[in-house]
Amino acid sequence: MMAEPEHRGAPLEGVRVLDLTRYLAGPFCTMLLADYGADVVKFESPKGREFRFTGAEADSYFFLSSNRGKRSVTLDIKSAKGRALIEQVLPEFDVIVENYRPEVMKELGLDPERLVEAHPKLIYCNISGFGPDGPYRDRPGFDQIAQGMSGFMSLTGTEEEGPTRAGIAIADLLAGIFAAQGIQLALFSRERSGLGQIVHTSLLESMVSILSWGAGMYFENGAAPGPAGQHHPLASPYGRFAAADGFLNIAAGSEGMWKKLASALGHDDWISDTRFSHPLSRIQNRAELTVEIERALGKQPVDHWIQRLNEVGVPAGPVLDIEQVFADPQVLARNMLHTMPHPEVGTFRTTGLPIKLSRSPGEIRRRPPLHGEHTEQVLLELGIEPSAIKELRDQRVL
Repeated sequence: MMAEPEHRGAPLEGVRVLDLTRYLAGPFCTMLLADYGADVVKFESPKGREFRFTGAEADSYFFLSSNRGKRSVTLDIKSAKGRALIEQVLPEFDVIVENYRPEVMKELGLDPERLVEAHPKLIYCNISGFGPDGPYRDRPGFDQIAQGMSGFMSLTGTEEEGPTRAGIAIADLLAGIFAAQGIQLALFSRERSGLGQIVHTSLLESMVSILSWGAGMYFENGAAPGPAGQHHPLASPYGRFAAADGFLNIAAGSEGMWKKLASALGHDDWISDTRFSHPLSRIQNRAELTVEIERALGKQPVDHWIQRLNEVGVPAGPVLDIEQVFADPQVLARNMLHTMPHPEVGTFRTTGLPIKLSRSPGEIRRRPPLHGEHTEQVLLELGIEPSAIKELRDQRVL
């Protein structure tokens, strides 16, 4: 019998991150680092709950969903004394992350090239809309702008609807994921070289990088593919279909699966039908095949077909709403819903960790911090004297 793996510390334990991020891409990046053990210290403006998007007495879920696991310090980095404090404590940090436009940090005197030169082990990560150079470098970048400019929106939706955005801020979230990956690569490189470096990613580059077969179809044929709608453009039947009481996705991704699907739906005749007998003909006659499949599916509810098709080896799954997702037994079995107490919202619910490590697992250790909750604690840890903290408070730098 295999022995249980010995659990060690989280993989990023001992790494300290200075978080100057706001909105979503940057906070999501640093949250991922915190999930896997990094000590993330979020520096926020002392002038109210900026970027927490709340008109009530509690932080909104826009903030809560991307800031768990961190500690919050209030500091006015636009003031000379605030910037001086950053410089003073920077040697205690391994990583600094920000998502301002390229020139902003330089104007504040905190430009990455100077900081990495002054602190050779420092890893400096910048997330921007379009990158640190090129003709769009100074444009403000937001999620939907990147979705459109990357070509992503041209692949979603239908011909009738036109270009369609994703239902979540996918450009922000992907940029955060790639930034976290870049930081971890730089940390790994530092283990061998002893040197830090600058890490850049952008919303636009993140979206272009995932175009995958969408870009491949253009590279191969020289023509831009149109919107994919509800069906895979390179396979059929592979898409969303209507049953008696709702929708399900079916992915008959091989010839064997296609034959099993036809048989399970009571239509072995489709297998020899010249309209559907070859993979290419099924793509060319997709509309007719979809009508036939939905006519058969309409005789039973979704749950019947999910069970039946999976039993015979045809991948099929329901189209769930968010409430249904967090009641789904597989989602719950994989610990993808986490709850913990929160002083403002009562119970804080958040998504679980998508990567499970057997020997050095991550952990959601802390709820999202209250505004400035850890200012004194962190500054004392960083060697700032109590009298200096009081003076900075009196001067409204903290």
